[in-house]
Formats: sequence, structure tokens, C-alpha cells
Amino acid sequence: MNGTRGRRQSVAFLESNTTGTGREFCAAVSRRGLRPVLLTRDPARYPYVAADRIDNVRLDTGDLAAVLAACSRLADDGLAGIVSSSEYFVAAAARAAARLGLPSPDGDAVARSRDKEAQRALLAAAGVPVPAHVAASDVEAALRAAAAVGYPAVLKPVSGSGSVGVRLCRTPAETRDWAARLLRRTEDERGAAVQSRILVEEAVDGPEFSVETFDRRVVAVVAKHIGPQPYFVETGHDVPAPVAPAVSGLLGETALRALAALGLGWGAAHTELRWSAAGPVVIEVNPRLAGGMIPVAVRAATGTDLVDAVIARAVGGELPTAAPTAGHAAVRFALAPGPGCVVRVDGEQAARSAPGVVAAQMRAVPGSRVRITHSFEDRLGCVVAVGANAGEAGRRAQDALCLIRVELEEQDMLEKGAGGR
Repeated sequence: MNGTRGRRQSVAFLESNTTGTGREFCAAVSRRGLRPVLLTRDPARYPYVAADRIDNVRLDTGDLAAVLAACSRLADDGLAGIVSSSEYFVAAAARAAARLGLPSPDGDAVARSRDKEAQRALLAAAGVPVPAHVAASDVEAALRAAAAVGYPAVLKPVSGSGSVGVRLCRTPAETRDWAARLLRRTEDERGAAVQSRILVEEAVDGPEFSVETFDRRVVAVVAKHIGPQPYFVETGHDVPAPVAPAVSGLLGETALRALAALGLGWGAAHTELRWSAAGPVVIEVNPRLAGGMIPVAVRAATGTDLVDAVIARAVGGELPTAAPTAGHAAVRFALAPGPGCVVRVDGEQAARSAPGVVAAQMRAVPGSRVRITHSFEDRLGCVVAVGANAGEAGRRAQDALCLIRVELEEQDMLEKGAGGR
């Protein structure tokens, strides 16, 4: 471990999300008088670790025995809880906490929910509306599945996060190409082995929402902005969703039914839905707190600090009380125009000082490489702003985002330069 300070009780974080709330989690722990300790393969993956001098332990976080050993050593000085803000590690964090007698959700239920095929089956069996879907382990099976659910079809990995690998396929040729790409993958974005299995499902028309819950209580219904097809990159969020109360209520009710069917409901969950011609359809349930700065927007709009609530639940502490708020908040993301290397970032401070802005955060920093993956990784940064209504909050966030300039050196120039050395 590096930089150990004092004998405060620790909270172990099993890896982190790379944007947004990873840093917020550590700050929330510190505000509670506890010491955040990040368990990670590579602390350099998270720039905030060095900037905030977060204690960390390097280990193979895909090895539960190694995680338990590291947590047992922390327990010698006092370990209050184990948690993860990363989709990929929530099940392992739950299982490690349970093994050490610390507060935790049902690790098996969390693991089942992370398998999109298993999740779909459980939801369908409970009568929760989900898209028609078929799993496939080879390209020919994917083609048959797409024909069965009908075109256009959505292809996605059976596990994953942040829209990685998700694509709308309108023809058999597109399906063949994308299925082959997905099935060639041997590792996910975190380097963990992936199943040679994908999900082929019906494309549901209609606006997209998420329902943020805590302990089977609806905290907020969020409207999502999605980038152009055939991909599903989220470009913004509005909290609360500007829809009729009846629509919001039915979305929340459907999300709670989904949690019950999956055996979830301890702590935070993030359920994504589409509002189809027949009503709400569950796209997926994520057994964790939302990413994409949604918790920051929820706190600004509703006064409920979901990040601190997750920490409180993980350490057996008292849940925070809601604070007065502006009533509406919006998140808007800056998307990369193409691949390259970040040369310069200007305007962050101006964005932070703009009217209504509560957070402005850049993932892109000078020297970092930008790849276009048609997922959350395409986002260079974001702004969260508040307003008297959804429209004002959204305009403020977008106006502030326009103050930030990211200069990229194009990828072809980088390749030419490398070839000349």
C-alpha cells in the first residue's frame, strides 16, 4: 500500500468507474471520517487517485481469493465496508463483503443480473415486459436469431456496461459482421475473459429512460438523450424526466417489479427502460448505482445523495437526509469528433463558472489517447447544470459545454510521425 495515513477505519473499493462518480465515492467516504482504499490492478487507470492521494493496493482484482486476502489485511486495522462503483466488480465486492461479515447485497442475485441472458429469462418468467430476445454462440445462430426477433435487431454482449458492443443491425449483412466482431472478443474492457455468447433482441422504439432506486424505493425517473443510430451512446440526461406523472409512475412501478423478480433491492440500482407503444419495456437492470454523472444530477435535482447513501449502506451507517434543491438538473456530454491524442483542453474553469453549473468534468487530459468505440469511451467530458425547468437546465449545461475546447492531434498524423522515427 502507498501513502497510508493514520488508523481510521477503511472502506475498500474494488476497482472504480473511470468517469464521474468514482471520485465522488472516495470523497463521500472521507466526509464520513473513513479512509478510502482502492483495490486495483492499475491505479494509473484512475487519474483522481494520484490527484486526491487515495491509498491503494495493487492486486489481481479478478481473483476473489486475492481480494479477500487484501480485505482481511485491511480488517486488521478496521474495515467498515467493501463496495464497487464499477459494473464489472459489483458481484465480487458483494461476495467479499459477505464472506467477511460486512453489509452486502445478495452476491448471487447481483451476478445473475449481470448476465443479460439470465436476467431476461428471469424478468420474462415474472411477467416483466422485456424485448423479444435469443442468445447466440456463433454467427449463423445470430442470423437465425435476428430473423426470429425481426429486423432491425439489437446485438450486444451478454455482459458489459456503458453501451460497449451494442449496435442496431438492419440487415443480415450487418448482423453477420457485428456478430462476428463480438464473438471474436476474448476480453472485455477490463481485461477479463468474456463468454463466446451474444444476445440478439428486438429493437424497441420509443424514448429511453432510467429509474434510479434505493432499497426498492424510486428516487428519480431520468430521461436519456441517445446519439445517432446504429449505436446507443448516451449524450445527456434530464432529472426528473419531463413526462406526465402517470408515465413516470408506471416507469417506476415497472422498475420495482423488475428488482423483485431478480432478487435485488438492497441499496442502489439503475434500471433502463424504453417507452414503447405498449408502455414501458425493461432494457436492462444494473445492480449498482448509475454512472454517467446521473447521481450528481439526482442530488442537484432531488436533494438525495445516492453516492453517500451507497456508502452508508455498505458500512451500516445512517442514510443521509435530502437537502433543498433547484428541482431540475441536466447532464450533457462532449463527444470526441474522431480518434487522436489530446493536445490541449481549455475552458473548464469558464464552464464551472457558467450560470447554473454544479459540475464540469473532463475525462480528456493532455497526452491521453482518444479512441472511437461507439460507447461511453467516446465521451470527453460533461457538464451538470440546474434550472427552473428541464429546458433551462439542459440549455445551461449545453451552453457551458460549448465553452470547453479540446484540441486533438489526428490519428493519421500520429501514425505518420511514428513511421518517421
